[in-house]
Amino acid sequence: MLRLLKGHTVHSHAAHLLPYLQPGQRVLDFGCGPGTISVGLAKAIEPGELHGIDIKQAQIDVARSVAVAGGNRNATFHVGDVTDLPFDDSYFDLAHGHSILTYVPDTQAVLAEVKRVLKPGGLISVREGIIGSSFVAPDFELLGDAWITFAELITADDGHPHIGRDLKRHLHEAGFSDLRPTASFTSHTTAEEVAFFWAVIRDWFLSSSVREAATEYGVISHRHLDNVEHAFDQWSRHPGAFSAFAYGECLAYKPRS
Repeated sequence: MLRLLKGHTVHSHAAHLLPYLQPGQRVLDFGCGPGTISVGLAKAIEPGELHGIDIKQAQIDVARSVAVAGGNRNATFHVGDVTDLPFDDSYFDLAHGHSILTYVPDTQAVLAEVKRVLKPGGLISVREGIIGSSFVAPDFELLGDAWITFAELITADDGHPHIGRDLKRHLHEAGFSDLRPTASFTSHTTAEEVAFFWAVIRDWFLSSSVREAATEYGVISHRHLDNVEHAFDQWSRHPGAFSAFAYGECLAYKPRS
């Protein structure tokens, strides 16, 4: 999974936010992961402040290394819980979250906390997956099942595999205004991109830890996963191989009063 996240950049996975970034802003990247999007945000707002936060120390260690390598001196990274942010009220001009609400059980707790640390009139941007609208082609029969299994695993862990299509509703319920939802795909089309996607599937989705979780939750059997692995290997060698992961995005503002 870390391999996949390292391929995320501000241009590939937060392009909808670029027109709203301005020099001197104070920006929060909540659930920042390895920081590859964060450093792009930091560059766009220089000399402003970028604060990234993630619950996993390993992710923050990578993010700090990425920032040092890129010379992003205005980027600071924290280990912490997105439902209990270590920042004062009304501290940030803008908050960004990518693929975080999918994995946190209490969506409203996250949004309420982000709203607290945003200034009145501050902007929130969220981008989350819609697994049910994602696909690979050709299907090779079993590959559609892989998306279903992925969604069931997230659900079994109290996550939200299709939350990207519900962002407008969640932000409205959290009290944000001027809601601006959109949708997009991240695609793998070239031979190199297809090989990368297959490597991610093999190293993460078909890893021993995920296999054990899938069988423990009763989502799928080891034998079926072996068949899925074989089907993905066939798919990766097909000249027509193509995959697309669906996302919903939404921009919204914290009311000024």
